[in-house]
Amino acid sequence: MTDTDRYVRRAADPSGGAPITAVTPESASWGYSGLEVRELRAGAAWSRELAGEEAVVLPLRGGVHLLVTGPEHVEVDLAGRAGVFAGPSDFAYVPVGSRVTVTAGPAGARVAVASSRAERVRPLRVVPRDEVRIDLRGAGSCSRQVNNYTIATDVEVDHLLVCEVVTPGGNWSSYPPHKHDVHSDTERVLEEIYYFEVADGPDGPGVGYHRTYGTPDRPIDVLAEVRTGDTALVPHGFHGPCMAAPGYDLYYLNVMAGPSTDGRWMAVDDPAIAWVRRTWVDQAVDPRLPCPTPSLLHGVHADAPIHEDRR
Repeated sequence: MTDTDRYVRRAADPSGGAPITAVTPESASWGYSGLEVRELRAGAAWSRELAGEEAVVLPLRGGVHLLVTGPEHVEVDLAGRAGVFAGPSDFAYVPVGSRVTVTAGPAGARVAVASSRAERVRPLRVVPRDEVRIDLRGAGSCSRQVNNYTIATDVEVDHLLVCEVVTPGGNWSSYPPHKHDVHSDTERVLEEIYYFEVADGPDGPGVGYHRTYGTPDRPIDVLAEVRTGDTALVPHGFHGPCMAAPGYDLYYLNVMAGPSTDGRWMAVDDPAIAWVRRTWVDQAVDPRLPCPTPSLLHGVHADAPIHEDRR
């Protein structure tokens, strides 16, 4: 079995009620991170017991109703979105020890439950779409958009870090390649899950690519074609680039967790490729970002000059 076979999980057919993907710490052979994505027909319900887990409930397509019991009791509607390329979604952070029931709205829904093993009970939070922090990273063909749900936000978590990345067709993201598998002043140990969706083209589904590679003392070698519903596990090593083929926008949901409880995402670039960041200073962010249009998004931050059309 190759590392690609071991660490890339292909999308399951949800028509029989199976999850599109289901990653647990046990199935991944690691300590913290988990993810389950389900397709729910109109009115269908799905429940999760968060015994020893905290979670983020995130609509990927459509809206859902949540019933949460446990440390806190709440019923709330998440309006969701038309799809993952329609901008960020409202979401809920659900504390350890809860039971959550997700019921799809009248149009059905695709919903992700990102999870981590947890001990500390943090407050339940429901965050509206227009309060989601959006960053524009990179520039030129390295431009991408990051929707931050529990990274660099005021949502209190025990271990769970969640964000999603939208990469316009032809661009590279998760670049320069970076790693977070050592605890230090510049790095945190974080297991990472990538869940992918790829925009369709005029003649059918799109395709993207994902890369993970290791260090001499901890080798790993993954290079995979990915399609909607596929998932890549990153237990250690440098990961990136994620490549959006020309003509096909690429989306991925990142779920990260590890032993640290300081809630910080810290990573180091591959030192041989880190110089690429310096080239962004004189380049504009791809004018296709933010996605879908700047008038719909609030609080956009950038680490490179914004294209004139986006000021």
